[in-house]
Amino acid sequence: MSSVETICLVGWGAIGQRVAALLKARGANARIVGIAVRDPKEIEGTMPEGAVHVAGPEALAATGATLVVEAASRESVAPFARAALTVGMDFAVSSTSALVDAAVLDELVELARRNGRKLIIPPGALGGIDALAAASRLGLDSVEHVITKPARAWLGTPAETLCRLAELQQAEAFFEGSAAEAATAFPQNANVAATTSLAGIGMELTRVRLVADPKATENSHSIHAHGPFGTLDIRLQNRPLASNPKSSEMTALNLVRLIENRTSALVI
Repeated sequence: MSSVETICLVGWGAIGQRVAALLKARGANARIVGIAVRDPKEIEGTMPEGAVHVAGPEALAATGATLVVEAASRESVAPFARAALTVGMDFAVSSTSALVDAAVLDELVELARRNGRKLIIPPGALGGIDALAAASRLGLDSVEHVITKPARAWLGTPAETLCRLAELQQAEAFFEGSAAEAATAFPQNANVAATTSLAGIGMELTRVRLVADPKATENSHSIHAHGPFGTLDIRLQNRPLASNPKSSEMTALNLVRLIENRTSALVI
């Protein structure tokens, strides 16, 4: 349990850099050996000591990583997951909207099974996913997930055409639909909808409501689930990353927890 976890990060944006900083600050038993980005100039002067630039999925094997952590985009998930799982590395997915495509999910799960590796879905910006996943063992009657973010966090998304973000005076729900629809239309803001679905009742049956709130300062998630186990209500108020209001601090923290648990004698 004391061996060092060697990690390749796919993406070097706000989440990846925050994860690296937290691992270093906490003295985690982990070492970042590679960072995958298209342009090496993106990581000049900021790359952790000892890490190498990974130009693409085909270069993963040379890093010797034991875990590949995706924190880039849904487009990067399938090619990097295929490469990682094929060469004997576990793969953690942050951009879970990529798994809305059932064919991609089935392919990656089968690839992990065949190679004795793991496709890992961290909780991302959420908490209570363990309880939801446990409850799903008895089946679930319904799951609803409401995502509320400051109005500015929805800039650059289809929300701009669904409501007047700049003119909002109060919270407005601008989208209601399935988790599959939410995660596909809002891949940066609603990845968590896919995570909730994978833990619970599935992409099509999980209901999602997206809300823009001009008075909000934090990203809020409310999950309500009902089934034979009873009733579950979860509410989180997450601080957004200072460098990216579309992402929550909790997303990085859950990745750090995942990495530390892989080498810790006590796993919570």
